[in-house]
Amino acid sequence: MKNTEISQNQPSKIEKVGVIGGGQLAWMMADAAKKLGVDLIIQTPHKDDPAVSIAKDIIFAEIDDAQATTKLANSCDVITFENEFINIDELSHLPENNVIFRPSLSVLKPLLDKYEQLCYLRDLGLPVPNFWEWGKEIESLSLPLVLKARRHGYDGQGTFIIKDIESLKSKGNSEIFIQEFIPFDREIAVIAARGVTGEVKVYSVVETQQENQVCRRVFVPDENLELVEKIQAIAQSLLNSLEVVGVFGIEMFITKDQKVLINEIAPRTHNSGHYTLDGCETSQFEQHLRAVCGLPLGSTTLKTRGAVMVNLLGYEFGENHYLTKRQQLANIPNASVWWYGKTESRPGRKLGHVTVLLDEENFETMRWQGEAIANQIENIWYN
Repeated sequence: MKNTEISQNQPSKIEKVGVIGGGQLAWMMADAAKKLGVDLIIQTPHKDDPAVSIAKDIIFAEIDDAQATTKLANSCDVITFENEFINIDELSHLPENNVIFRPSLSVLKPLLDKYEQLCYLRDLGLPVPNFWEWGKEIESLSLPLVLKARRHGYDGQGTFIIKDIESLKSKGNSEIFIQEFIPFDREIAVIAARGVTGEVKVYSVVETQQENQVCRRVFVPDENLELVEKIQAIAQSLLNSLEVVGVFGIEMFITKDQKVLINEIAPRTHNSGHYTLDGCETSQFEQHLRAVCGLPLGSTTLKTRGAVMVNLLGYEFGENHYLTKRQQLANIPNASVWWYGKTESRPGRKLGHVTVLLDEENFETMRWQGEAIANQIENIWYN
């Protein structure tokens, strides 16, 4: 659905936003929804999902249940997405009935399959790593390689670094694809938003640090000034080419020779942008709702010179609210602790995050300070 079609169908004022998905990304829309006078109606399968506690109404159903989404459409003015686990073919008839999706299904279609996503980016002329479909030529490829699930991979699930041909053969199938292994200098990310009028706002470029393909830390900003303009131009080009309405998270590699390569696109709010809740004049969650509701986009300006965000990942199986550790984290100066209210811990599961605002004038000193604070947070959390 193109923006001209969306504009013609849009109600004069959007008051009810349907959200497919009930995890922490939907939960973190709550404050923005209240500020904008918007009710959130959530489609999610589990009564203990984080967003259930903040929803005006809930439809308990699987994310890819198109019949439930039809019911959701009857209860709201516009539908958006917290994750990519939808069945786009099953939903394709709904725009014909004047259901507004933001981003639209036509925007999502080339992005949900990660192999097709890279094909789309390559065809746009945007920089991506080399990649291949699973097939007979695997033995001619140079190791190491990265295997990725085409659908539903997240937080390190469905991504494998392969160092020998036997492992490659044993894990390969038609539901995966192969990507070149990039010995990168660092990983970076940027959040970008586009509104119904074509207005685009791009946030600061940040450095992300991953462990087992799961984001552990985000440092704000990434101060490689000669690349920032190029990275922001890539983000703007992508959103304009797709005619996006909403917020996208774009993950990239910076290679040893300072080239920029897109790794993945998340067509939604993203973990690398959680710092915006405390660190920016407009959070990524408010920005997304502004775009979805046809409102002018807000300022992306940082409130301070920088920030560090650390994910609180599960490290054991069990049920624990970690109250003592959360209190210790809250006592760190300039820290905000966001706890998602999940009742079950398991290794690698995102249970919350901590953001600490930094105001050091010298970037190198601020980065050193951010590293020290990140170590302090992780020492409290994991010990």
